[in-house]
Amino acid sequence: MAGVLHDLKVLDLTSGIAGPMTTMLLGDNGADVIKIEPPGGDPARTLDGPHKLGYAVWQRGKRSAFLDLNRSEDKDVLLALAKAADILVESYAPGETERLGIDYATLSKLNPRLIYCSITGYGRDNPHSARPAIDALVQARTGLMFEQRGWPEGALNHISGLPDPYPDLEIPQDWVQGAPRPGPLFVASQWPSLGAFFNASLGIAAALRAREITGRGQWVETSLLQGALAGAAGVWQRAEKPDAPGFDTWILNSKSPKGHFRAKDGVWLHNWVPNPRFILQAAAGDTINATPDLTVQNDPDRFGTGPEEILVMAHYQPLLAEAVAKFPVKDWIEAAATAEMTMQPVRSIEESLADPAFLADGCVTEMQHPELGTIRTVGNAYNMSLTQGKPGAPPVAPGANTDEVKAEAARIIAEAKAVSAAQKKGDLKAPLDGIVVLDLGLAIAGPFGTQLLSDLGATVIKINGLYDLFWHRVHIAYMANRGKKSITLNLKDPRAMKILLDLVAKADVVQHNMRYDAAERLKIDYESLKKINPRLIYCHTRGFERGPRASLPGNDQTGACLSGIQFEDGGMGRVGDNGEIGRPLWSFTSFGDTGNGFLSAIAICNAIYHRDRTGQGQFVDTSIINAALLNTSYAVARPDGSGFERPRIGGDQLGYGPFHRIYETADAWICVAARAEAEQDKLLSALGVTDAGQIGAKLKAMRASEAFETLDGAGVPVEIVDAEFSRRLHDDPVAQKNKWVVSYPHPVVGKLDQIGLLFSLSDTPGVIQGRPLIVGEHTKEILASMGYGEDEMKTMEEQFAIGFPGMPRMPPRPAAAQPGAPKPGMAGMLEQASKK
Repeated sequence: MAGVLHDLKVLDLTSGIAGPMTTMLLGDNGADVIKIEPPGGDPARTLDGPHKLGYAVWQRGKRSAFLDLNRSEDKDVLLALAKAADILVESYAPGETERLGIDYATLSKLNPRLIYCSITGYGRDNPHSARPAIDALVQARTGLMFEQRGWPEGALNHISGLPDPYPDLEIPQDWVQGAPRPGPLFVASQWPSLGAFFNASLGIAAALRAREITGRGQWVETSLLQGALAGAAGVWQRAEKPDAPGFDTWILNSKSPKGHFRAKDGVWLHNWVPNPRFILQAAAGDTINATPDLTVQNDPDRFGTGPEEILVMAHYQPLLAEAVAKFPVKDWIEAAATAEMTMQPVRSIEESLADPAFLADGCVTEMQHPELGTIRTVGNAYNMSLTQGKPGAPPVAPGANTDEVKAEAARIIAEAKAVSAAQKKGDLKAPLDGIVVLDLGLAIAGPFGTQLLSDLGATVIKINGLYDLFWHRVHIAYMANRGKKSITLNLKDPRAMKILLDLVAKADVVQHNMRYDAAERLKIDYESLKKINPRLIYCHTRGFERGPRASLPGNDQTGACLSGIQFEDGGMGRVGDNGEIGRPLWSFTSFGDTGNGFLSAIAICNAIYHRDRTGQGQFVDTSIINAALLNTSYAVARPDGSGFERPRIGGDQLGYGPFHRIYETADAWICVAARAEAEQDKLLSALGVTDAGQIGAKLKAMRASEAFETLDGAGVPVEIVDAEFSRRLHDDPVAQKNKWVVSYPHPVVGKLDQIGLLFSLSDTPGVIQGRPLIVGEHTKEILASMGYGEDEMKTMEEQFAIGFPGMPRMPPRPAAAQPGAPKPGMAGMLEQASKK
């Protein structure tokens, strides 16, 4: 079985993280990738930094050739290769490719079929364009470092400049995330580069599909800035009416505990969303009870979504911590699996890579590295039933293939063949124009992927259930459900199921992240639906690997626990400089749920590309764990779980060391990233100190603006950690012009500002198709287009087979219908207390 990209040639002119990961993913799925390096090799291979070990992973499956593009002979080699290439990926600073004569305008004339992808720090032609494209510095300039822990007033209030609704509520520091100090947090995850990797990979997949129809290549552009925007898509939303019923939550509030607890053996675990009924009843006896009574529908001990639930959580937190501490983590995880609770242990990256279930699944792979020996690292990012890829061979030495690559270029020059255009099948307004997607997804991990497909021009029909209104009124759901049509169906009713199956018959894609056994019980699994539509592309995503955890409920948080993200971002691998011991941290800008969404969208685009060429549909799948393992692919491990020396942040969450960290100044924080020895010398000299240990005191006596001017003027990579960036973002004319941010009127929350397009396509640009959906708002429109009359729709609505917006009448839910049934969350707790 050949990978879906097996006949494509890729030129990799990237350095750092995002570009090498993008080309790795292309190679893993069959493409022939040539890494073009300057003589002596890509400097990032040896630059001391958090991604140095990652090059043992990201360069797999590639050939390597040395070319000095400042020499005409070597540039001619590249131009020849570009003439026969399908994809070129570069990460030069804006303007550098024009200087070298290898820019998109030049190469597209040589090869109109070329897909040319640029990954920059901040994009072209804007006030930030010339700033250093270094992850820590992008996180500082965009204020992403402040979003790791969140704000005491919550994300929605903060971005609108509104006050903390509970200013008198004081939460003990050890109940909340982050180092025990005020200010921003330096985390291990390189979120801007990871976001740029996901953006670029989807942009290339979309451009490939478009080329199959139009015959033309195009320019794909993204940046670390847009990577940061992708990570912050959930927290950087601004609403005119943030107090709309059910819209705001406690989730993105820095005061709210996040479900981290330490078990009896000292190991941390994460229960998300924290379930007091499960924890307290399971721990009530001398042995753990794996089957407590969890049948109460409106559980009085279940946290609601409103921001006032912080008060309830404050009540429960010490009780839950005491209960969890009664038993070791192994007992808790086994009990949670029996009770189907979202609970997993917090473990290191190395422990994660040693997991035999991951290796068996293929999301982790083992290879023989020429220098490190037998290592384990991330495996397949997604699976395709007809065109399965596989991780590439171990990296070759830098420049190992120079002679053969130059010989290939010489043959291309000698043959002097004109580039033949791909057969044009039609024109496209957007890459997925005309594609119909049925979204049966839940929460964020499923729906975010189909939102990305909508932004690429697909018609996405969201299949909502009768009770989905509660979830869809929450601001987090808004980040994953724009540009879709919503039809409300009760799939337990045969009439509603018929509607769904009739939609399937004409759809191109079905995507969902429900547990697969549930899909089988409903007979909407792939084997069932492909009988109705053999050309169907069916995408299923999971929380975990295919294996022992496959049937367990999973989410962003459990994936971040199992993969090592929370361990690393919390600085648990090294004691801080001031003696702080790290604790788990769930980042508000992570790529677990949304990374899963990106991977599903990439796999679907690749499957459409394959179907355009062969007529074959297929089954594709991925998981939150797959995305999480990509996020931690900067580290590798031996099969026994032992690791290799690598930079780690400490429990103080200040950074990797004196030259790559954040410092407090007299009035704010700054971040330095002096990774090269020459930059470190400039830093010491500019501050007038001789020892790295003196940097902190010197900067503490300076204002942030003064420190920035001093260091930036001396050529030291530096940025001020900007706490106000997000508040300016939606009014920024450059962001608005590039559609990095979008606005629309919403009937519930008024004017709504959201993160927009995450990459640009020069020939078939993406499109924002509308505001976030209201459950059931297109039910009548869709059914009418299918031939249903008013009377038939009215009857089905009255009998709860279908639903319209608002659903004035709802069928009774068993527990809620009982007299005196308890109310959820805070209301229930206060009502119970009043009766005592």
